[in-house]
Amino acid sequence: MTKSFYLTTPIYYVNDAPHIGHAYTTVAGDVLTRWHRQKGESVWFLTGTDEHGQKVMRTAEENKTAPQAWVDRLVQDAWKPNWANLNIANDDFIRTTETRHTQRVQAFLQSLKDSGHIYAGKYEGPYCIGCEEFKLPGDLIDIDGQKCCPIHSKPIELVNENNWFFKLSAFTDQLLDHYRTNPDACQPESARNEVVSFLEGGVSDLSISRSTFDWGIPVPWDTDQVVYVWFDALLNYATAVGLTDAPESAGGKKFASTWPADVHLVGKDILRFHAVIWPAMLMAAGIDVPKKVFAHGWLLVGGEKMSKSKLTGIAPKDITDHFGVDAFRYYFLRAIPFGTDGSFSWEDMSARYTSELANDFGNLASRSAAMIEKYCAGVLPAASHDADLEAALKTAVDKADVAICALDFQGGILAIMDFCKKVNGYVTEKEPWILAKDPANQAVLEGVLYNTAESLRALAVLLHPVMPATCEILWQSLGAQGSLGDLSAQKISDVATWGQLPAGSLVTKSPVLFPRLETSA
Repeated sequence: MTKSFYLTTPIYYVNDAPHIGHAYTTVAGDVLTRWHRQKGESVWFLTGTDEHGQKVMRTAEENKTAPQAWVDRLVQDAWKPNWANLNIANDDFIRTTETRHTQRVQAFLQSLKDSGHIYAGKYEGPYCIGCEEFKLPGDLIDIDGQKCCPIHSKPIELVNENNWFFKLSAFTDQLLDHYRTNPDACQPESARNEVVSFLEGGVSDLSISRSTFDWGIPVPWDTDQVVYVWFDALLNYATAVGLTDAPESAGGKKFASTWPADVHLVGKDILRFHAVIWPAMLMAAGIDVPKKVFAHGWLLVGGEKMSKSKLTGIAPKDITDHFGVDAFRYYFLRAIPFGTDGSFSWEDMSARYTSELANDFGNLASRSAAMIEKYCAGVLPAASHDADLEAALKTAVDKADVAICALDFQGGILAIMDFCKKVNGYVTEKEPWILAKDPANQAVLEGVLYNTAESLRALAVLLHPVMPATCEILWQSLGAQGSLGDLSAQKISDVATWGQLPAGSLVTKSPVLFPRLETSA
């Protein structure tokens, strides 16, 4: 059985509609999984929504709506349409209110109880509703004399409950050994260092149930309590692919073909949940831990993390309506090194749109098609070769593949766009519009036009995971569909093989790939 490349985004909390911070993570996951598909690999891409917990319950109450009705409306009207609009090609969408999830969570929890990893206890201490997190006193900040969450800048609540606890502390040494032996398991390096430092400071056991409200999955042996929302939510990565199902069942076979997850994409604010609590849960159950947890940085607006509660949450549609979906997908992975914080700037996005997408890429495509139409009646001439272009393409493919597979999206995109600049330089140097003035230059002219079109063939494949809709338009314009087949079927390993576009292909002018931006008066 071939194991699929399995990538997950966090499952997003549905107390409100998505903002571009959520979109940033999801687009990154989409680009990475599209790249792996373009490599010919089997891929499984999961996203979804986290729908239990006190914050959702209170938000629903404030809107005079039952929690289930509240989350149903948000998922159907806001979350799923948002991912469809951004051209996210996820294979599954998990909701923590689904029966398949709740039943598997209860089965997993019961197995931990039966094996002695869960015990009854009392929790008394600070809790942040916004994070849905039991806080340590040292985590808090003082604002106007009140102890507040450093992420939400809002006062914490003091919780005093009789709950069930998971023996998290028992796995401290095993977790430390895991990260010291497998440094790639938590990335970037700064994230791994944070996790190791946290573990070295000592870890307390974790309260995994709540007894003062009922919006959650009932604890199977104590139905007066519900499963702590993070213990519930973290399990989605495994319940979605069949955790606890019998090995011979469909769910069991799916689990065998996908688990362990290859990459969990998370924001840095939820790193400890994913790099401490989650692997400890799996270790307790004797299940393989994920191969990599990657914690990216925050998108900042005005120096603050993107957040609806702080009125800094920008809806993706606010940007895509102006720049287009593919420019949105390109910009955030091109402009911000994945793993560090980055500020969104409308002005920077406008500048990159114009210089890199409209001028470098879009103008190259339109000029190539126009010249083939004008000088060759729209028929691609015979194959030609240029050693410098071929070498530059091979370098670009090699660099981009290594970078993107390592989640260095910026580095991968830059390698591809460097090749695009090389092709533009080639056209400027060869001056086909000058060559066309003398019929004696026809063979040289046709060679230049072929090499330009063949370079665009490669760019269409390489940029397809980043800008799928735009590259499909380019693919059709090059006449490649009929001769080479679907763009999605082109292999990264074959991109640098020169001369794939066959002579005689009909090249047609397409709509402008990146239209001039409208400026407000």
